[in-house]
Amino acid sequence: MTVRPSARFLTATAGVSLLLASCAVGPKAPDATLPPSASGVFIGASAPGVTAQAVARDDWWRLYDDAVLDDLVGQALTNNNELEAAAANLRRVRAALGEARVGRFPGTTPSATYQRSRPSAATVPGLPAGTEAPEVESYDAGLDVSYEVDLFGRVESTIRAARADAAAAEAALDIVRVTVAAETARAYADACSANAQIAVAERTVQLQTDTVGLTQRLLDAGSGNGLDTARARSALESTRASLPPLRAQRDGALFRLATLTGRTPAEASNAARACRRPPQLSQPIPVGDGAQLLARRPDVRQAERNLAAAAARVNVATADLFPRITLGGSAGATAGAADGLGDSENFRFSFGPLISWSFPNVFAARARIEQASAGSDAALATFDQTVLAALQETETALTNYANELDRRTALQSARDQAANAARLSRLRFDAGADSFLTVLDAERTLAGADAALAASDALVTTYQIALFKALAGGWSDEG
Repeated sequence: MTVRPSARFLTATAGVSLLLASCAVGPKAPDATLPPSASGVFIGASAPGVTAQAVARDDWWRLYDDAVLDDLVGQALTNNNELEAAAANLRRVRAALGEARVGRFPGTTPSATYQRSRPSAATVPGLPAGTEAPEVESYDAGLDVSYEVDLFGRVESTIRAARADAAAAEAALDIVRVTVAAETARAYADACSANAQIAVAERTVQLQTDTVGLTQRLLDAGSGNGLDTARARSALESTRASLPPLRAQRDGALFRLATLTGRTPAEASNAARACRRPPQLSQPIPVGDGAQLLARRPDVRQAERNLAAAAARVNVATADLFPRITLGGSAGATAGAADGLGDSENFRFSFGPLISWSFPNVFAARARIEQASAGSDAALATFDQTVLAALQETETALTNYANELDRRTALQSARDQAANAARLSRLRFDAGADSFLTVLDAERTLAGADAALAASDALVTTYQIALFKALAGGWSDEG
């Protein structure tokens, strides 16, 4: 419904509206505070291999001092298609913010028309019968201006929501950067680790091939038996069977790496294919504390900005309960000939405020407010959950890393003991003190210990990268 009060009332209303413009209505943004326990030192920060005395680095992959890894991460951050899509989405949302900001300014609509017409003779008084009405030309040029007085903050709340959306989209881009950097390092490390495990398996194959040759020579000389030879061949074939899955694992990692760096599988990195050892750290990982983590995590920033946008949209919906006041004006000229548009007597103008109020639809407005309020409550819950998930992910990464370091130390000791046992069993067999079954068992144990240690080396690097990812390294432009 449109209401048109008296000019005096409208003039007074317009004056007050200009003074009170941008006075927002509706609730304030929910309190997105962090629990005190979220800001302190991490539970796992005292474990070996990490330090809370230094802040986590954005360019964490440089701690490995691996030129190939540095180059691959740089390629991924430049060429990755998911990053390109996220950057395009950010441009789209920023353009929407620019559109929202236009609401602060008057809207202008220039116009220019030309019309040639001839009325019906019956409509022209005094025209003789049988005579055609004269043709008439009309020229018009003008400018219409309208400006919404933001008395109840609808425009400013819309801008705040759009600004928060843009910040959330920027955080979403940073989330993709974190993921791309971590997944690139992980794919490279997986390729290197697979090659390391392949090398261990190939050394074991060589050792077991020698053992098969020994048992065959003993059998041919009449001092051995077929059972020992069969057992040795079985162990050899079992080790050979472990090679194809490892090669498939390496190739899969190389193909992932190619995709992450914006290349086809046929263009997979030759440098990564040639890598024989997973990246190694020579210093503790700097982790900082909980407060620094939550300030760095782009998913936390995204959730907080989504919460701010949802709260602003509650204000937008609430403003619909109140009248909209628009100041409008029009100026121009209308003439019968183009050269008459500049004559003062052909000048026209109009000015006046307009109050529009859709109060018969108040129930629909209140339903929109309820929808927006529910969205704000959901955004607050999402923020709280994002904070908890960030802390949980980091603490889990810390404990996984610390415990795998302990496991690797134990596996290294076990491997050393297995190697010594294999050496001694071979010496005792050569001296006739032990059976060949003892040698075979010792070599099988050594092969298992070598494989377990190589797998643990791979897990250590995987958990390191998971920790770096949890610490949100790789999202800043400096990184």
